[in-house]
Amino acid sequence: MTTMVRSIDPLVVGRVVGDVLDMFVPMADFRVVYGTKHIFNGCEIKPSLAIERPLVQISSVPSMDSLFTLIMIDPDAPSPSEPKMKEWLHWIVADIPQGMDASKEYMGPKPPTGIHRYVLVLFRQKGPPTKPWQLPPARNNFSTRSFAAQNGLGLPVAAVYFNSQKEAANKK
Repeated sequence: MTTMVRSIDPLVVGRVVGDVLDMFVPMADFRVVYGTKHIFNGCEIKPSLAIERPLVQISSVPSMDSLFTLIMIDPDAPSPSEPKMKEWLHWIVADIPQGMDASKEYMGPKPPTGIHRYVLVLFRQKGPPTKPWQLPPARNNFSTRSFAAQNGLGLPVAAVYFNSQKEAANKK
């Protein structure tokens, strides 16, 4: 449990807690892997490595029949200095571990300028949804807090973020 509690510190330093999430106590471990690269708070991932959906594994849960919702957003869209489209929704998956998509397809990082934070937030569902999710009409200006409140998800049980920036064009 000590490692889970300690994992909140980088989220505070990286301003994920505050900009995107309220303070929470991590209650689950989850591992996010792009290719062979394990994601940890503040690491750098090239957009070309994150084109495909990551592998997500959840562990240390009190009940094996728990269901989870995963949200991935960019709070720095379109640029960290003027994030007027924050939070940009990249991915929502509900009913994990069953893995049924509840929303649009996965969209990998495509930062146009500056270094962007990409935040993956995990919520424990209180059970299978009793009504259809209230999904946003667009990817821009999504609010993780509002979505969680509207859909009865409460506070997150885990979160991790990585940084990404536009890659130089390949010259042939």
